[in-house]
Amino acid sequence: MKTIRVAAAIICDNMANPTRIFATAKGYGEFKGKWEFPGGKIEDGETPQEALIREIREELDTEITVGELITTVEYDYPAFHLSMDCFWAQVREGDLVLKEAEAARWLTVDKLYDVEWLPADIALIEKIRSAMG
Repeated sequence: MKTIRVAAAIICDNMANPTRIFATAKGYGEFKGKWEFPGGKIEDGETPQEALIREIREELDTEITVGELITTVEYDYPAFHLSMDCFWAQVREGDLVLKEAEAARWLTVDKLYDVEWLPADIALIEKIRSAMG
């Protein structure tokens, strides 16, 4: 089975004490309308952090600061294996303009389950919830 390596940004209001996280709904493809954390494929020669900075610039027209690795999610979709490095991130400059996603929301700890997450992203929600207190 083919492995796809991606990096995801858990963009929050404050990396030291997150109270809100930013989520987007896919605007295309098989999982259109499902919710995820922004990010994308790690290109050859790129670190996961470099991939995140590039992807967020491309997808959201925003510059971010990448923080600590939260976890690496390993998930088997029917057509491929996903290996997703998930990092805390914070907006450094920009307004989070949606260029590919169909919707976005800032979610507080009590709203984390109000959206329909992609299967791989669900594994991350409990880790985020505990970090948000």
